[in-house]
Amino acid sequence: MTEVVLYIVGFIISLCLALALTPFVIKFAYKVGAIDKPNHRKVHTRIMPRLGGLGIYAAFIGAYFAVKPFIPDGLLRSYDTNLINALLAGGSIIVVIGALDDRFELSAKVKLLGQIIAACVVVLGFGVKIDLLNIPFGEAMQPIASWISIPLTILWIVGVTNAINLIDGLDGLAAGVSGIAIGTIMVMAAIMGFAPVVLLSALLLGGIIGFLVYNFHPAKIFMGDTGSLFLGFGLATLSMLGFKQVTIVSFVTPLLIIGVPLSDTFFAIVRRWVNKKPIFAPDKGHLHHCLRELGYSHRKTVLIIYAIASFFGICAILQSTIVQSTAANWITFAVIVILVFVLQIGAELIGIVDKTRRPVLNFLQRILMRTEQSRSK
Repeated sequence: MTEVVLYIVGFIISLCLALALTPFVIKFAYKVGAIDKPNHRKVHTRIMPRLGGLGIYAAFIGAYFAVKPFIPDGLLRSYDTNLINALLAGGSIIVVIGALDDRFELSAKVKLLGQIIAACVVVLGFGVKIDLLNIPFGEAMQPIASWISIPLTILWIVGVTNAINLIDGLDGLAAGVSGIAIGTIMVMAAIMGFAPVVLLSALLLGGIIGFLVYNFHPAKIFMGDTGSLFLGFGLATLSMLGFKQVTIVSFVTPLLIIGVPLSDTFFAIVRRWVNKKPIFAPDKGHLHHCLRELGYSHRKTVLIIYAIASFFGICAILQSTIVQSTAANWITFAVIVILVFVLQIGAELIGIVDKTRRPVLNFLQRILMRTEQSRSK
């Protein structure tokens, strides 16, 4: 079986498994009491089953073992096998933690401990860590000492895992954004010839799309922490290809891949700090909440965020393909500056940090007023 056929077959198997298994997960969630009740913070108005992530996880695992016997000899190196085993082992731990939370609502500390354990399994158990980093305006890939690379990798995995969890606020939002990010990783890995990441991304993407049939508005099931934590963990692990093994990718690339959840998490931290609230305190100030307040429907809000996530994904692919040029460092720097400026303007327009504080917009407005005054004279 050729590589391309393997990827396509794996994707289709995962898609079909998700479509077939999710209805059983819905029944199972109701049976065990893993349900989400509406409250003042939530958009839905009726009791919904959670645990939807089990469908994605089962589809991913089932598809992998279905295609494993057909993986051509020599396609996977020892590092590649470690990456796959790390994702399977760590992902399984994350799914257990998420499923327990969906049923029993674990405390934030217990969930964080579970995420750290899963990250440690990846780093210490399988040796998958960030040990090479391409720093803008530096020379090629720079090695990182173990005492830095180990905590840095754990922080990356835990941070991205929670970022996906935080944006899971509307039907199909976290699944769709994760799917776009996984698709971006798959395209980049295909361009770079990184076979294991293409395979894993194809399997995960198939499960996500199959699940979205039941999760897009109006949803029949929520993915719950089982799904959001698993997808965040998978994204964190796979996006490390931007740091590891591939010398043509800047450290900016993985940040662009998951730009939507990371920026939403960043603004949430700033918002809570500005308003003198605990960093982990829940609120209704996330991107999807702000767009809903502007009058967009549930479906349109999700599609707008899909578009933003796709924009980030395209930027990541373009940035990684041109980073080999002589002006690569300056292009990377320009991309960062432009995106930060656009994010700040967007955040002020929709009021994601504060409805009244608009420093950059006010500054631009003053410049325009002075320009007009000088012209009138």
